[in-house]
Amino acid sequence: MQEEEALENAARILNAGGVAVIPTDTVYGIAAHPAHPEAVRRIQTIKGRPLDKPIALLAADMAAVRAFGAVFPPGAGRLAERYWPGALTLVLPCGGGYEGFRVPDFPLTRRLLALCGGTLRVTSANVSGGQPALSAAQSLRDVGLEADLVVDGGIAPGGTASTVLKFDPSGHCTVIREGPVAVSA
Repeated sequence: MQEEEALENAARILNAGGVAVIPTDTVYGIAAHPAHPEAVRRIQTIKGRPLDKPIALLAADMAAVRAFGAVFPPGAGRLAERYWPGALTLVLPCGGGYEGFRVPDFPLTRRLLALCGGTLRVTSANVSGGQPALSAAQSLRDVGLEADLVVDGGIAPGGTASTVLKFDPSGHCTVIREGPVAVSA
């Protein structure tokens, strides 16, 4: 199957409420469309992840983050412009709460995100607490047998989950997880 045909197939499955394992620039992820809460719950069940633990959104670009309703407090926009696409997740005010967003530095994934309307809920493709999968084969062993599709994009080049920073509306920033993007306190 050609790459574009494979992406269109994955988008069809995700847009219909399915679950797919996808490559990213950091690690492999298990994805669901945010418009299908039952698919998001299915990810949590597959991973053995608590239902109250939020799942971040991968976005095709900054415009998709804004379209989802995120607000960029002071400082957050500059970081997004500098590190997106890349291994930085920003937890931003959104719709009366907070949402985590990341724009992956992996063109195949961004094309899939665009085919799915700009965003997908994605978490690492492994059982909760386990090592993140760096290949389609690894993800297949860990969670892929429960997914509707596994997209093979080769070895994930980053190999480490993203840095996560949370911004409150005033611009105060908290480091949630250290990762490939170095942050200073």
